[in-house]
Amino acid sequence: MPNPPTGFQHGITLDQAQRIVSASLEEGRRLNLAPLTVVILDAAGQIKAVLKEDGCSLLRPAIAHGKAFGAMGLGFGGRELARRSQGMPGFMNAFSDLAGGAAVPVPGGVLIRDAGGAILGAVGISGDLSDKDEAAAVAGIKAAGLTPDTGDDA
Repeated sequence: MPNPPTGFQHGITLDQAQRIVSASLEEGRRLNLAPLTVVILDAAGQIKAVLKEDGCSLLRPAIAHGKAFGAMGLGFGGRELARRSQGMPGFMNAFSDLAGGAAVPVPGGVLIRDAGGAILGAVGISGDLSDKDEAAAVAGIKAAGLTPDTGDDA
């Protein structure tokens, strides 16, 4: 009889999350971005990793979490959430209410997919302009050998 699995399985591994965080911050330094905060959520929407660079302002962790949480909440990257926010404000207001105000529908929230397209989790980055935050997240996900989903067709 095979041994039962140990622990719960929630998509992204700690090793993958650590690689994403490290590579995202390296990309931020390479691009000379403002100090970044990176939040990684697993497939259950639970925090897997958080790292806040020196010099980040008070709400950066909450904003980064909100970017990742919004992406996980609807299963779309931040760019698609931003479009929906513009095109369907009533729905997005209801979504925000259901999420307890914790969803931030802007670029910088990027889904993490495996090679088969399954969602393993999400990255949220805050600190610079949203497009630049997103670039750091994409670089981190790719460095971990996974597929970023920003909400735009690749």
